[in-house]
Amino acid sequence: MGTETFLSERSFAEELPVKKSGAPKRAVDMPLLVVVIALTVFGLIMMFSASWDYSLQQYGSAMHMFWRQLAWLGGGIAAALFLSRFDYHRWRKWVIPAMGLTIILLVAVLLANEILLGASRYLFNGSFQPSELAKVITILYLSVWLYAKREFIHKITFGLLPLSVILGVIGGLILRQPDLSTAAMVLMLGGLLFFLAGGDLKQIIILLVIAIIVGWAIVLTPTGHDRVTSFIAGFKDPTQASYHVQRSFEAIVNGGWFGVGIGRGQAKVTGLPVPPTDSIFAVIVEELGLAGAIFLVALYALLIWRGLVIARRAPDMLGTLIASGLVISIGIQAAINMSVMVGLVPFSGDPLPFVSAGGSNLIVSLASIGILMNISRQKGETTISSMATSSDEEGRTFSAALDLRRWNRRRRVPRSRRSQRLSIQKR
Repeated sequence: MGTETFLSERSFAEELPVKKSGAPKRAVDMPLLVVVIALTVFGLIMMFSASWDYSLQQYGSAMHMFWRQLAWLGGGIAAALFLSRFDYHRWRKWVIPAMGLTIILLVAVLLANEILLGASRYLFNGSFQPSELAKVITILYLSVWLYAKREFIHKITFGLLPLSVILGVIGGLILRQPDLSTAAMVLMLGGLLFFLAGGDLKQIIILLVIAIIVGWAIVLTPTGHDRVTSFIAGFKDPTQASYHVQRSFEAIVNGGWFGVGIGRGQAKVTGLPVPPTDSIFAVIVEELGLAGAIFLVALYALLIWRGLVIARRAPDMLGTLIASGLVISIGIQAAINMSVMVGLVPFSGDPLPFVSAGGSNLIVSLASIGILMNISRQKGETTISSMATSSDEEGRTFSAALDLRRWNRRRRVPRSRRSQRLSIQKR
């Protein structure tokens, strides 16, 4: 279904008055909930398998990391439940204090200078990583800001220039840690949200040029240069890849089609670096084989699909921007982590969402799911007239970039016409 058809349907809906029924909100999005539960349970099983030897060596107990992960999971579930009931429109009031706190935490990281695995990314003895929080807060802040400025976003002084300042501050602080992949992700998400909010082609081209320049600057840093050089060498000849990637290749080859069995992998006990975190995908492939990898990728694909359906159904552009940013952020992290382990992208420290050991990422990922749940529960009938406005007023609707209705065959009748038919039946 094209953009013209989509807009005509909404214009048709706008011609008829729609009463605010006061009906209860939608129920929980069950497909999303089932996928998240499956990912979380799968992650706990594989995290324990990948961590018992590493945990024994580092903490003196094979169960230490698993129990800590369970504790973080409890906190993440609490955050998800709270945010699923927290109306996402209220972020317009709280997003500025949240962004201010995030910037303070990112500055505190640089001042504390807690070095772990060659980088300064943590606070409180390595238990909290503010850059993970920065991803979600940046998405929320940009979504609220772009929604508020949607009528003026085509002007560089109201659109591209302030956006560049916002992304520059957050990305620059993260880059100083250094956390190259997270800084790059913040820039990508900012560009994506700017596109979805309706930024014109000229500004998008300028943003792409800026992104290329920043990306080149990142490559020129000592850390970026080493990673890119190692990646290129390994891409040309796998035997010249970094030690980390070579050990990952060994695990993947050893896994074959169906793996050696959960808990029976050898790479995690014979030198594979940080198997519970960065390298957990290699452990999964070794123990569950290519079949296990396909299963995991399918779960992430379902999660992304469902998140985009929620974005498509959101009652206003604010919900569309937030949902799109959150689910795509999770998808990018997963794709980067898995791609690194098979040598498709330069090495980065991105965790595998819901699977890798680590409290910051797990809590933030579950909190993102809570926000998605809240957006999915909002009924759109009361805002049909605002959704039916032209793209110049509301920005580029998500359907202009991706038509999700063709993926969701159960919703063959557009919501606007369905609401009209229901109102006629009630009469």
